Amino acid sequence: MTSGLPMLTLLTLTGYGDIATKEVFEWVSGIPEMVRAGSQVTRFLNDISSYKLGKHKKDMPSSVECYMMENGTTGEEAVAAVAALLENRWRVLNRANMEIDRVLLPAAEVVVNMARTNEIIYLKGRDGYTFGGDLKELVTDLFLKPVPV
Repeated sequence: MTSGLPMLTLLTLTGYGDIATKEVFEWVSGIPEMVRAGSQVTRFLNDISSYKLGKHKKDMPSSVECYMMENGTTGEEAVAAVAALLENRWRVLNRANMEIDRVLLPAAEVVVNMARTNEIIYLKGRDGYTFGGDLKELVTDLFLKPVPV
C-alpha cells in the first residue's frame, strides 16, 4: 500500500468546510478498507508502470518484482498477476463506495477520484507522475483542442 493516498485525502478534505467533520477525518485516518483499496490501486498502477519503464538502482523492489521472486514467474506473468490484483482492488473500492454511510460520502468521493486520477496518470503503462511530459498530449486533447460538432 502506498501512504500517499490517505495523506492526500486528509489534505484535500481540509478545504471542504463543514462537510469535513471530525467523523470524516477519523474515518480516513483509520485506513478503512476503501482507503486501503484506493492506496493499493495507486501502488499497483505505479509498480506496473515502473516495471515496464525500468527503475532506478536504489528503488525498493516493486510488487511486480516481489511477485516474480516469490512465485518464480517471468515479468510478463507477474505484471498480469498484479493487474489481476489491481482489478480486485478496484472492485473493493467501488463496492465500498456504493455501501458507504452518506456522512462519509465526501471523503469516499475524494478517495475514488484520487484513484481515478492515478488511473489516468498511469494509463497504458506510462508514468505521467515521474514524466509529466507524457500527460501533455492528454491535457492538450482534453482542454485545448476543439471538439468537432
